[in-house]
Amino acid sequence: MRGHTLHMPAPRPRLLVVDDDRAILTLIGSIALGEGFDVSTTVDGTDALQQLSVRPADLALVDLKMPGVSGLDVLRAIREVNSGCRVALMSGHATIDSAVEAVKLGAMDYLTKPFDLPRLRELLSTVRRDAEERRTVLRLESDLAHHLEFCGMIGRGALMQEAFGLIRRLAPHARTALVTGETGTGKELVARALHTLGPRRAKKLVTVNCSALVETLSESELFGHVRGAFTGAAETKAGLFETADGGTMFLDEVGELPFTVQAKLLRVIENGEVQRVGSVDARKVDVRLIAATNRDLVAEVAAGRFRRDLYYRLNVAQISLPPLRERREDIPYLTAAFVRAFSERFGKSISALTPGAEHLLIEAPWHGNVRQLRNVLERACMLADGEFITEGDLALVLDRATPAIGEPPVPIRAVPAPLHEIEREHIIRTLEQVRGNKAVAARLLGISRRAFYRQLERHGLHHRVPMNRHDRRQIPEERPA
Repeated sequence: MRGHTLHMPAPRPRLLVVDDDRAILTLIGSIALGEGFDVSTTVDGTDALQQLSVRPADLALVDLKMPGVSGLDVLRAIREVNSGCRVALMSGHATIDSAVEAVKLGAMDYLTKPFDLPRLRELLSTVRRDAEERRTVLRLESDLAHHLEFCGMIGRGALMQEAFGLIRRLAPHARTALVTGETGTGKELVARALHTLGPRRAKKLVTVNCSALVETLSESELFGHVRGAFTGAAETKAGLFETADGGTMFLDEVGELPFTVQAKLLRVIENGEVQRVGSVDARKVDVRLIAATNRDLVAEVAAGRFRRDLYYRLNVAQISLPPLRERREDIPYLTAAFVRAFSERFGKSISALTPGAEHLLIEAPWHGNVRQLRNVLERACMLADGEFITEGDLALVLDRATPAIGEPPVPIRAVPAPLHEIEREHIIRTLEQVRGNKAVAARLLGISRRAFYRQLERHGLHHRVPMNRHDRRQIPEERPA
């Protein structure tokens, strides 16, 4: 409801305790509850990793020596699949060597049994404060993203702020404008901003995707036709330029227009006239024209595919949008805005991403730019179960195989592949996405690890796909006999 703010209680930090001594689990659990933690416990290292793959923790307290999977193995696996979780090891038989190895592997502390309770409480207090500070930062990022929004676009960095300033200055005056940038950078949002901030805001904004126009009918769609002008023209029809009269016409992907249509477009710009197909009469239109393209129009002119005079008439005022890879400083704010929107849409309480998931987004190539980021986060929000989107959620949806701009597309099979080949390729791609971690791959595929090993055997992948350290230490006992 507008004007009212709903204050939700702040989520409590989460602790996972892993120890084969249930008395230890009870002791630490009671102390941590008093320190403001949500607590989960388990006696099994494999179960601990399964829990973390579903719901991240802020801190894991892990016993060094347990049957089966050791504490160091659990620590290694956590650092691989849940890098945002801090880990402290516990041992009743502490040695300098084990403490040094734990620190080298990324443990934040090493506690000896029987516990020094004040030290344990100090550790819990430190992690709780850090978790609260992180949630505060995430909340501020979300709020800042809201304040940084400009006509549906978000950008804190210099490149986007420069573009926003140019839009503000051009909107009241420019009758023609050219918006350039790669696919997915937000060119249509720029066109909408120019229209909304300009003097024609009360009139229509007509959007045309030139690449979707049928070449033989593009002239009729844009400029209209008279009855009988061509086969199928059963009645006279006004074109889109006449529909936009008094308002704004946005021609997206203008570089795709046929050369013959470009000449008529030039006449609209120069004389404010359109001529319906099959008619000798010109009709006056008053249209503000905004064109956009992801092509290099200078190269298109040189190649003879785009009219030089039209290019100069369109390029009176140009706004260039940078690709997302050149404005990575904006990714956290874009992410915060998208997560907030999708969380509300899906009725979830997702507040942010884990640090490891954030790192994946920052480092991704983003060939599809902001549109691709939005799609990835929409799918990740659908999959997320808890407060945070995890690396596992992103591994299932983040398209690491998107070809770079200019790379040839992967050829499509003329005949569908057999089902077993598709299944095999899907398993291989999933393993590549999670860097060979079979436990995570099994979860993403929705099957048990035992069933996953049977699939590896069935497709001849059991010995071809390299194991990571996590798999070598905790899965062998579950292999099929």
